[in-house]
Amino acid sequence: MAVELADRVDALLPQTQCTRCGYAGCRPYAEALARAEAGPDQCPPGGDATAAALAALLGLPPAPVNPVHGAEGPPRVAVIDESVCIGCAKCLPACPVDAIVGARRQLHTVIAADCSGCDLCLPPCPVDCITMVDAAAVPLTLEEVRTRAVGYRQRHEAHQAREAGRSARRHAHLAGRAPASARP
Repeated sequence: MAVELADRVDALLPQTQCTRCGYAGCRPYAEALARAEAGPDQCPPGGDATAAALAALLGLPPAPVNPVHGAEGPPRVAVIDESVCIGCAKCLPACPVDAIVGARRQLHTVIAADCSGCDLCLPPCPVDCITMVDAAAVPLTLEEVRTRAVGYRQRHEAHQAREAGRSARRHAHLAGRAPASARP
């Protein structure tokens, strides 16, 4: 039953994977909500409409987004100033939806249609060449937000799978390099 409730909660979230709610992504937040360990007012990207929808689903009184977690605002996307980018690639693993393309020592760019506006690419950039800009002058409808959320969720799951594969290959490589006496 808790998994089914977490699925329904997760379907209401914007899937930005921004971590502003205090959890590692939308799914962990949905699971915490299903276990009654978090409040429905912790998702700034979803805003008051999502907070109200979550409260209704959970049978709780509606409340606006708690400002401790940030303020509701228009959808945003990252933009990289390519004249400043040094190609360090530190932004690539930080992007939970793989919206940044590039390679080490190459210019990077953001695929705006794939960017969830999470801001997670900003802190690792050593030259501050990434800024967040409003994604559109016209606010999105709730249905448009949910349609985008499905794509963000799929891209995040693919990102996690790739990162898990990289980690497993790295551990296998390092295990193969360890002295025989150190191997389990």
